Amino acid sequence: MNLDDTIVAVATPPGRGGIGVVRLAGPEARTIASAMLRARHELAPGHAVLAELIEPATGERMDEAVVTFFAKPHSYTADDVVEISAHGSPVVLRHILELATGRGARLAEPGEFTMRAFLNGRIDLTQAEAVRDLIESQTLYQAKVAAQQLEGSLSRRLQPIKRKLVELVAVMEAGIDFAEDDVSVLPAAEILSRIQEVMAPLEQLRASFAYGKIVHEGLTLAIVGRPNVGKSSLFNRLVERERAIVTATPGTTRDLVTETVALGGIPIKLVDTAGIRHSTDEAESIGIRKSYEALSEADLVLVVLDSTQDISSEDHELLEVCSKRRALAVANKSDLAPDAPPKIADLKVFKTSAVTGAGIDALRTAILEQVSGHATRGEQETGFLTNIRHQRLVEESLISLQAAIRAVKQSIPHEMIMLDLYGALRPLDAITGETTTDDILNLIFSSFCIGK
Repeated sequence: MNLDDTIVAVATPPGRGGIGVVRLAGPEARTIASAMLRARHELAPGHAVLAELIEPATGERMDEAVVTFFAKPHSYTADDVVEISAHGSPVVLRHILELATGRGARLAEPGEFTMRAFLNGRIDLTQAEAVRDLIESQTLYQAKVAAQQLEGSLSRRLQPIKRKLVELVAVMEAGIDFAEDDVSVLPAAEILSRIQEVMAPLEQLRASFAYGKIVHEGLTLAIVGRPNVGKSSLFNRLVERERAIVTATPGTTRDLVTETVALGGIPIKLVDTAGIRHSTDEAESIGIRKSYEALSEADLVLVVLDSTQDISSEDHELLEVCSKRRALAVANKSDLAPDAPPKIADLKVFKTSAVTGAGIDALRTAILEQVSGHATRGEQETGFLTNIRHQRLVEESLISLQAAIRAVKQSIPHEMIMLDLYGALRPLDAITGETTTDDILNLIFSSFCIGK
């Protein structure tokens, strides 16, 4: 990738709209844009100018646009950047691209603007990845987490960990290099203590991935149970609209019905399944098989029981299957059965009424607690792992630190212990992009949209 090129792309989504933005970045951005514009004032840094877009060959007016110039290094990419806000006609925007490329600009690759921001030192790699997460966020909470990452929350959490590790490396290097000059060598007990000071917060960071992965990707929740226990009614209550067909006839649902909702800012894919029972009907049997498939693939299962009936053998079979999974039990139709919910070993039972809405809020809270675990919202917002690449690198760093501990306990020479300490430092540098290969960078930025 040549950072001396001037690149151009449409920065707004495909389709028609009131406004479409074309972005140019590079040393010739202002020169190329000026050749396409007729304005009363020259493009000045940080100022928006109302201008006519003209056909350079004929001087014919093509459109009217608002043009903004950002001088380096005070721009998104730390290059000269020009943004042309024209009317959002695909024909007009495409023609602007043709005019820009005709004057020497190059069409941008996916994520090339953000990659330039990274390569120019404007942002680190965790912040660059947060840009993509912010664009792809489905809920306000996901956007908030991505914005915190964009502000450097993960990098700030890593900095003191890396600093302690670097300090340990420096002291041990000095002891090795200047042993003849009476520079003291760290005793084994102090080395182990310092390694533990690095490992403890790193292990906490690794543990945060369980929650961060769910925040980033969401989860799937399957609603299962016998026919006519109110699964579809409960599904509609959680979705807050009549999404699934509800009748008094058992076995109405034959196929999976899905809908995604936001719960506590986390996207949750709800799956309403066919009633599970022993059946000889071919269509119903297919639906039951799909129900078991949905149950096995779900991150969380709601087992729905009928409060007006005793727990049947089919309920027991289903509860046995779900006992090996993360699950909640729901005693539905509580408006028809005021008695206490049945007790089930290893599962807390929530009384609900899909008809009246009683118990639904408590159920939502329980689902959210299952999602977030024991972490408090304050802990969740201090910078946590949402990215599998980051998680693997933290894991790699911890493995090297554990190897260093074993080496110290076995009285292996400090020169060899240093190899493990450097092996722990390199993955942490790779998270922020200080030691990341071109192949990894290309893989990361190829998943971005063209204009970002």
